Amino acid sequence: MERYGSDTDGDEQETPLLHRGHEDKPQRAPACCSSRYGLALLSSFGFFVVYSLRVNLSVAMVDMLNTTHQASTNHSSSVCPAHANPPRPKHNHTASVYDWNSETQGWILGSFFYGYILTQIPGGYLAGRYGPKWLLGFGILGTVIFTLLTPVAADLGATYLIAVRVLEGIGEGVTFPAMYAMWAAWAPPLERSRLLTISYIGAQLGTVISLPLSGEICFYLDWTYVFYVFGAVGLVWFVLWTFLVFDSPNTHPRISERERLYITSSLKNELASSAGHIPWGAIVTSIPLWAIVVAHFSYNWTFYTLLTLLPTYMNDVLGFSIQQNGWLSSLPYLGCAVVAVVSGQLADYLRETCLYPTVNVRKAFSLVGMIGPAVFLVAVGYTGCNYTLAVTFLTISSSLGGVSASGFNINHLDIAPSYAGILLGITNTFATIPGMVGPVIARALTSNNTIEEWQTVFYIAAAINLFGASVYTVFGRGTVQPWAVKSTYSHGD
Repeated sequence: MERYGSDTDGDEQETPLLHRGHEDKPQRAPACCSSRYGLALLSSFGFFVVYSLRVNLSVAMVDMLNTTHQASTNHSSSVCPAHANPPRPKHNHTASVYDWNSETQGWILGSFFYGYILTQIPGGYLAGRYGPKWLLGFGILGTVIFTLLTPVAADLGATYLIAVRVLEGIGEGVTFPAMYAMWAAWAPPLERSRLLTISYIGAQLGTVISLPLSGEICFYLDWTYVFYVFGAVGLVWFVLWTFLVFDSPNTHPRISERERLYITSSLKNELASSAGHIPWGAIVTSIPLWAIVVAHFSYNWTFYTLLTLLPTYMNDVLGFSIQQNGWLSSLPYLGCAVVAVVSGQLADYLRETCLYPTVNVRKAFSLVGMIGPAVFLVAVGYTGCNYTLAVTFLTISSSLGGVSASGFNINHLDIAPSYAGILLGITNTFATIPGMVGPVIARALTSNNTIEEWQTVFYIAAAINLFGASVYTVFGRGTVQPWAVKSTYSHGD
């Protein structure tokens, strides 16, 4: 149940304003064929594109390396024997291969995030001021264009490839803040978990599909086509986004009047004008916001470690070929996608039907979605060369992480819907740091690719996850903060 409350009191008091809102709750508009669920599906396609472009390099990297050189440097007695495969026909690949050591690989895989971190806060501000549609659209379009240029950049050298990945990150950096700003105007409070988990399942599906498909493309064509194929898909998305999406229900020409009234009336007591004065002082000193920052940073350390290095772990430690690699690497994200959608439905059911306080739902889902992955990630390091058990534990770890999609991950919209894009920009700025340093640290720690070295990587990720879950449990809140709503609303309608 949505309630206003103080920053400091865990037993937050409901104000007459929002209490009246529940008594006079607007009539729900049907979900089927609605504009808001249409937006959720198209934004899900958008995040499919975003994550496809982000992770395809992780698989392509395995085929971009000079395997003759790597074989002499990357194997030790503790690496698992190669998994038994049927012999593969040799394809006449003409794409170049490169002699990049593990440190260079780490910098290439992490370089995306050096651009990504730069546009988080500006993205949230610009989306609130000028509207999120075109900001998000052109951000992804820019990433698509640089993805298409990736093979040329790789041929020019590692430095050029790093530069292109940084530029891709700059384009993608605005996507999440802009999307949160979009949902601030489109998502009725009691449908937030459903709509946002549908929207962001695209990120998981992008990973699920692009990992194995990239492996197949590398095998049957060559690694350059990975970037051409997914770049073309991104262009298709941009055309659909241009003609079908609008910044708010009031600017959508085809939305039903019933749905428009349902959305706008359900949000009227929560939204302030983010185009005017922004309470920066209150934002940066908000304890609930910093609780989200810590949780987001901690969760992303594990997430980005797996996102960028799981194909390498599958290949160099578990001994799977690139074709098997893509399919097996996608299993954890398939589980995460399914669990995220189910948890979104459950979270809104608990809040709307069972009337559980939002803060309790967010904290419970965050605990499960952070402690569960930590436990099973550590367990992966002790499976030895048991391929089945290793992949099973990785899948369970990532799947449980999907529960947090209805926890801290959308808490920005609970505490300050008017400034959700800005808040997401702030938290995602800090949460991008693991993507920048995690792969570099992990590759530095695993230069010999031994199981013992990877155990250290998993322990670090698990410890950071546990710390974030603890901080969020103590300091997280689930109500709109006083600074996020115009005071005049308490005297109006």
